[in-house]
Amino acid sequence: MSAKEILVWLKQAPRAWFNTLHSFLLSYGFVNSKSDPSLFIYLKGDVKLYTLVYVDDILITGNNNHAIAKCISTLATMFSIKDLGSIHFFLGVEVIPTTQGLFLSQHKYIHDLLDHTKMKDAKIVHSPMSTSSPLTKSDGVSAADSTEYRSVIGALQYLSMTRPDIAYTVNKLAQFMQHPSSTHFTQP
Repeated sequence: MSAKEILVWLKQAPRAWFNTLHSFLLSYGFVNSKSDPSLFIYLKGDVKLYTLVYVDDILITGNNNHAIAKCISTLATMFSIKDLGSIHFFLGVEVIPTTQGLFLSQHKYIHDLLDHTKMKDAKIVHSPMSTSSPLTKSDGVSAADSTEYRSVIGALQYLSMTRPDIAYTVNKLAQFMQHPSSTHFTQP
């Protein structure tokens, strides 16, 4: 499996350009994903292609390098594109090719988040939250900066894409976004 990143230059308003790209991909044989409107899936025989669109970046991957190259060359006839080659990063996610497929990592994102929250020296734990003492709305002695709290929770929600092990904890902490306390969040 390989993945290519393509940069498309916009000559139209974003909605008009996306509608044009959408129409092109559907006519090429892709179908729109029901769960994500920016994901397009092509399934013909043994060929599987996936196209993910984010503003003016397009990620194309699949199980057939020839089909990927053909799709890119066909795109080039309709749009002014620049093939950025094999993907290394996409939307803050590092993409590492392996023999089994693509490994997605947010290693740099994690380090940047730890820097931002001044938690670089935090201890590694197997369970990111105690299951024996539940959090409540009245926990903590003082209010925390709710804007910063929301920002960190949003970053953690994005991180849970490649780290599903933190999803429960992030969900629990997200329940206190209106009035976080010192127990819910220690300000950086």
